[in-house]
Amino acid sequence: MQDIKDIKATFIQTELFWKSPDKNLEMFSRKLARIKKPPDLIILPEMFNTGFSMEVEKLAENMEGKSMQWMAESAADKNSAVVASLIIKEGGAFYNRLVWMRPDGTYACYDKGHLFRMEGENEHFKAGQKRLVTELKGWKFCPMICYDLRFPVWSRNRGDYDCLIYIADWPEVRSYAWKTLLAARAIENQAYVIGVNRIGEDGHGVSFSGDSVVIDPRGRKQSRTKAHLENVETITLSYNDLLEFRKKFQVHLDADDFDITRTGHF
Repeated sequence: MQDIKDIKATFIQTELFWKSPDKNLEMFSRKLARIKKPPDLIILPEMFNTGFSMEVEKLAENMEGKSMQWMAESAADKNSAVVASLIIKEGGAFYNRLVWMRPDGTYACYDKGHLFRMEGENEHFKAGQKRLVTELKGWKFCPMICYDLRFPVWSRNRGDYDCLIYIADWPEVRSYAWKTLLAARAIENQAYVIGVNRIGEDGHGVSFSGDSVVIDPRGRKQSRTKAHLENVETITLSYNDLLEFRKKFQVHLDADDFDITRTGHF
């Protein structure tokens, strides 16, 4: 048995102020201030500072912008890794970029690989070509963004992670798919899955039910957050339970091998 400790992950399910970074940063600061026992990891929804918008020219920041500074300050203050995505402009292109901010101010990034063409995201953003696996206290995490959830090959565990994270602005009208696919990703990859989604309505009148959840490697729901309700919840992830389950039920030994090739439509 590996000597890797359990870790605590906190997610925030909340409404977002439409295209208002200052209001969103202030709101999240208040919520973080109420966390008395900081966890190892804090997870916020997709485009946490603006809501899901295609107004890239107006809303994009660079990697030294105020939202990045806020993430660095929050991670340091809580001594926790903070995970969120935001609109970033870099090298003349725009990215829906997930940032994994560490307490020491260093960070890792993942650019959303599958852009939601039904809302024209692929017309405004450049897709990422590589997924991210990053380590926290011996755990290996693979964080992704929203629409990535629908693509099991991209999410496939090849023995390189222990927990999948999906941060999202996933509309209520497709909440059944959200809940079903999160459970499927946990079961097929024998990994914890954390899905963090917003609630409320955006500036286009689209409704979001949240349905944020933590699912264990067996596909069982571990969290208690309810749809449509604002909540900050902390869940303990057990590494020993994960290893014991993988040892007992060795599906991964019969998994198919394959290579992933990113094609032009991405």
